[in-house]
Amino acid sequence: MKRNRIKLFMLTAATAVLAVSCTDLEIEATDSIIDESTATGGTFNGVEDPQASIDNIYNGFNGIGDQANFYALQEVAGDYELVPTRGTDWGDNGIWRTLHAHTWDPGHQYVLNVWNNWNQRLFLASEVLDSRSNASADEIADASFLRAFSTWVIMDMYGQVPFRPVDAGPQENPTVRTRTEALADVLADIDVAIAGLPSVAAGDVDNQSRASKATARFLKARVLLNAHVYDGTGTPSSANMQEVIDLVDEIAAEGYALEDDFFNIFEQSADTETIWWLPTGVGNRIWNGMHYNIVSPDNGGGGWNGFCVLSDFYDSFEGPADTNRAGNGQEERRGFVPNPADGNIEETGGVGFGFLVGQQYGADGEPLTTRSGQPLQFTKELPGLVGNGEDTGIRTIKYHPLGDGGSFRAHEIIFRYADAHLMKAEAMLRNGGDATAMVNELRVLRDATPLGTATLDDILAERGRELYKEAIRRTDLIRFDQFTKDWQFKNPDAVGDANRNLFPIPTLALLSNPNLVQNPGY
Repeated sequence: MKRNRIKLFMLTAATAVLAVSCTDLEIEATDSIIDESTATGGTFNGVEDPQASIDNIYNGFNGIGDQANFYALQEVAGDYELVPTRGTDWGDNGIWRTLHAHTWDPGHQYVLNVWNNWNQRLFLASEVLDSRSNASADEIADASFLRAFSTWVIMDMYGQVPFRPVDAGPQENPTVRTRTEALADVLADIDVAIAGLPSVAAGDVDNQSRASKATARFLKARVLLNAHVYDGTGTPSSANMQEVIDLVDEIAAEGYALEDDFFNIFEQSADTETIWWLPTGVGNRIWNGMHYNIVSPDNGGGGWNGFCVLSDFYDSFEGPADTNRAGNGQEERRGFVPNPADGNIEETGGVGFGFLVGQQYGADGEPLTTRSGQPLQFTKELPGLVGNGEDTGIRTIKYHPLGDGGSFRAHEIIFRYADAHLMKAEAMLRNGGDATAMVNELRVLRDATPLGTATLDDILAERGRELYKEAIRRTDLIRFDQFTKDWQFKNPDAVGDANRNLFPIPTLALLSNPNLVQNPGY
């Protein structure tokens, strides 16, 4: 008879603090992915309700909406977004600064959290896929996608993936899959998912919060595009690049396509861009960079005044260097700052779109001020990772607080077609073709000047302009061999250090599983 069981998966924050702060490093049962039933001598007979387990995994994925953890490792560790300390605000013992500076270590809390969370999801999906769970064909397809996605994150970020049989007891240390072995696992699971998942047409927003054939094809295209990083060859194979092209064409065949009105894509309403969204709140994406005095009807308390971007990234968009007002010739993706003289305060509530620089205004059209009463004018330059004022740094916003569903609506896009379109363009170029027309198709739609010839550097830059704040920048930079480049406020010792292309295995994971080996450089 099957039974419900509580799994003990991850090191909680409290456990982490205890283990680090004490000299006694004896490992407890909670330090590994352990099945409670096998830990007490029971036997795994399958999960009682496979669909409920799948629902639980999806619910866990909603954590992608967090501003920390997965998002922080993908974006704040990249080349454009940072969280500088402002007085004492956002100090947090340097947890944000070390990501942008590339000075993290194996004890970094977000490195540990991501490791634990995604290994947990992988294990839960494996339970559903065990034959003793008697999952239906639909459930097997869904769980295969969820396991593939989870394995990909671990493989991409850490380079090795622990594997524990679902009926293993605490005395059995998980084996460890190499990156190449994990790559094969991911691709095999995705193929099962593609075969069994339903087709969901573009615009069917009600059915896009769960995986579909298009979702699985998108993930496979992403994995294959990066396969030369994962398998260590360093050179994309022609077969993989052609399959990326074919997969994107298959996604397009279901009606997915580029859509104009860039910021409208991030509403809850149907569009041809969205492939997969999750019901996670977008409040983090809106408010973590907005000043305390920027408010909306459903958030009178204002923003959190943390996240901002480097001026070099802002300058990569077309438009005047020092202003970002509507109609000033900037490309659509750079957005605009509302201004009473432009007559766009009422429709925006004073909150801009895209990149906010210079004087900010309230819903009444009056200039906003800092908490000390000075004009609230976001500046392009920052003094450093510390020593910042309330108004230093350009702020970014894609999900607007006056949008459909409000500023805390539960609708965040995870995969969208513009990403797939650029993946196809890149695969064409890496396969010896010409991607200029494809890149320009997107640029013209976004009111940017067409390129004469599209290079790989152009495609990386275009991905940055199109996909900022969408949790893929680190992976992109590594694929283009740009994650180790110099950028403002990066620690000089980290420049050129290829070891930073992988995060360290968390210290506590190493203590709990001797089969794990710390990544080089840590």
